[in-house]
Amino acid sequence: MCDTLVALASETPRGKLLFAKNSDRERNEAQVLEMHRRRTGGGDLKLTYITIPDVAQTQAVLISRPCWMWGAEMGANEHGVVIGNEALHARVPAQRKRALTGMDLVRLGLERGASAGEALAVIIGLLEQHGQGGDCGHLGRFYYHNGFIIADAREAYVLETVGRDWVVEKVAGRRSLSNAYSIGADWSAISPGLAAQGAGRFDVAARLIDEARDAISFGRGRCARGQALLDGAGAALTPGAMMAILRDHGEAADWSPANTVGRTLCMHAAQGPRRSQSVASMVSEVGGERAVHWVTATSAPCTSLFKPVLFEAGPPPVGPAPTDTYDGESLWWRHERLHRALLADHATGMALIADERDALEAGFRARIDAADDLPAAVAHCWRG
Repeated sequence: MCDTLVALASETPRGKLLFAKNSDRERNEAQVLEMHRRRTGGGDLKLTYITIPDVAQTQAVLISRPCWMWGAEMGANEHGVVIGNEALHARVPAQRKRALTGMDLVRLGLERGASAGEALAVIIGLLEQHGQGGDCGHLGRFYYHNGFIIADAREAYVLETVGRDWVVEKVAGRRSLSNAYSIGADWSAISPGLAAQGAGRFDVAARLIDEARDAISFGRGRCARGQALLDGAGAALTPGAMMAILRDHGEAADWSPANTVGRTLCMHAAQGPRRSQSVASMVSEVGGERAVHWVTATSAPCTSLFKPVLFEAGPPPVGPAPTDTYDGESLWWRHERLHRALLADHATGMALIADERDALEAGFRARIDAADDLPAAVAHCWRG
């Protein structure tokens, strides 16, 4: 499960595009936050499962990737392009034969697209050429199609796929995406193969969605919740507001990590069948002279701090890349010890830390807004 949100610059009081995502994966599937410089030379490029030709030069990228994958769940590039993906479940079974994963496509779009439109074309072209498929689960087997939000300072797109086919909606204002097909009859572009499945402007989501699987993932419910929170923010849609949306646990009075109603945007694994939790979160503000990417580099945004990353400042000090085994030197695992301790009495724990968390983040945002020396300001936020 994941949730991705975007708001165009015209929708925000600061006049900058906002993007946000919670990446939900298995409880021990640590996520690696890393920055990669431009790559030159072409040749062969080994992805998660397959090898494809590389391009002569890539963009510098910031990515958050599952520890065992080449591809990324979310990220940004040096030109202010941001992308996040979602697992989608169609009546048509996802391909089990190894091909591109949705995470591969996120990273390839960031590496090869200097704008949202370019990244969209890159992902569609690679999808049509190589297809998507293979096991995307860490310990449990997990096969799915993919949806994406792809954005830059000027525009944003929702791309939903099934096999090698696809449909695109250009975002008009604010948009959420979760683990369910969401593009109806108001699509902006559609693949010939998908267009052939209906006459005229048919409802693509209604045609594709696996109702039984959606009842399990609660994808449409979380998409509606994310959209309601985006819309409800009104004129106060700031980076801080996006962070609050990613921390949403719904409105049920008796909610707890072990007693969820449906699925909330901030996910916690619990005893029993629910293995997934929010393992990394990101909020990006893109526009003007700088793009600021606020990342947790840790699980559970409600118990985490969002700290700034800018390409000008280089990669943040998150310690060694985490794996699926505990490592006390890794920021992800040090935080995970706190997160799991808080699960025993989440309400009491949050009452103790939430005010300090919010005050620290407000101070970080104010420092970055006022900074002349951005690398120094970023380093200050990550200190301690």
